[in-house]
Formats: sequence, structure tokens, C-alpha cells
Amino acid sequence: MIQKDTLVIAGEEYQSRLLTGTGKYKDFEETRLATEAAGAEIITIAIRRTNIGQNPDEPNVLDVLPPEKYTLLPNTAGCYDVEEAVRTCRLARELLDGHNLVKLEVLGDEKTLFPDTIQTLKAAEILVKDNFNVMVYTNDDPLIAKQLEEIGCVAVMPLAAPIGSGLGIRNPYNILEIIENANVPILVDAGVGTASDAAVAMELGCDGILMNTAIAAAQDPILMASAMKNAVIAGRQAFKAGRMPRKRYASASSPIDGTFF
Repeated sequence: MIQKDTLVIAGEEYQSRLLTGTGKYKDFEETRLATEAAGAEIITIAIRRTNIGQNPDEPNVLDVLPPEKYTLLPNTAGCYDVEEAVRTCRLARELLDGHNLVKLEVLGDEKTLFPDTIQTLKAAEILVKDNFNVMVYTNDDPLIAKQLEEIGCVAVMPLAAPIGSGLGIRNPYNILEIIENANVPILVDAGVGTASDAAVAMELGCDGILMNTAIAAAQDPILMASAMKNAVIAGRQAFKAGRMPRKRYASASSPIDGTFF
């Protein structure tokens, strides 16, 4: 009998372990098709860059990705200080009628988009005290990841490589260390470039992956979204199954003891 294996975030269960972004597509129709192909249930929206109702005369992404169908994850992309990030989360909560699940990211560098961990810790403390359920983007430092968990973040999201780089998992040992010491979901955020990267992350034991550029910047975003969905599923299954031990030399597939020749 196959055991239930769902992703649980802030007390809510999700069948899909692939979370997707809504930016960088050519139009909202491509956004919709890619999201559906990915099988995503949680979609992240950059409040400072995407209209969810704050600009009534412009196209609204919620018209193609309705809150009745998806769990919205407003994020603070483009924020570089605590005040800006906190204000953005509060705006999202107001626009979405009290919705309190947010993705926090406080950036420290415009070139690499690496997180400012000091500012991130400060913003996380404020938001958790303000009753937000905070999923937080951070670097792959196990100590910082643990501090964010202890503050009360509902999920920690270490980068695999710089945002939008597509370089894949650059430091699997740090990611593994974070996973092994966590009591909240760990989701790789940033750096995945193709399906094999997603599978590797899941095989390490990540609870899920959030991606945008890897799908949106592909030559065929819809097909890549489907590939990522399958890679996340395969990687999770491989992790649960437990891989064979690595060996320096091959061994016979059948034992030879007791044979007649």
C-alpha cells in the first residue's frame, strides 16, 4: 500500500511539490498554460511587479490564475531593506483580504541577487510577530537556515545557485546539512536550470522546489514545465526508495556461490 506523501506548509496539505512563479512569461496565457503543465498548486507573485488588483485598469494575473484554484504566495522580490519587505507583505495581505502566507526575500546585491541575511532575519521576526506565515528565501548557510526556523518561519528556502543563473545545485552538502537539521519544510529556491537539477534537489531530500526562470526562459516553457513536474516526482520517489550504495567496482547481478561451473 502506497503511503500518503503530501507537502504540508502552515498546516495545509499539497499534492504537488513543485511551486512556480508567474513572471518572465511572454503573456498571461503562457503563464496559465505553464502553471497548469507544471501541476503547481502554490504560485508565487511578485507584488511590486505584478498586478493583483492594485492597478484596476491593467490586466490582473488573478484573472488567469484565480485564488479559488491556487494558493497564492505573494513575495517581496525587488526589496532591499526590512521596511520595504514588511510593507510589501502588508500590502499583499490587504489586497488579498487577509491572506497571510508570504514569501520573504530581502536582497543585498543587485548583480547577484544574493539575500541580505541580516535584513532577512530582522524582517522575518517582524512578520512572524505580525501573524504572517513566512516562507523565507535565504542563502545555503545551515546556521542561518536554523535561525530562520527558530524565529518561526513555516518553510526555509535556500538557494541552489544565484537567482536566474540556471547553474543547478552548487553546494549539495550545505543543502543536505540544512535538510538534516530542519523541522520545517526545506524547498530549494533559485538556481535550478533543467529537469536533472530538480531531480537532484529532490533526491537530496528537499521537500519541494520553487522555480520560475528555468521554465519561463526555456525555448518551450510549457514542455519544460511538464518536464519539471515529472523530475520533481521522480526525484521524490528516488529519495523515498533509497538509492543503492555507491561502489568502486562492479559486482555480478546474480550470486555465483553454489553454482556448478
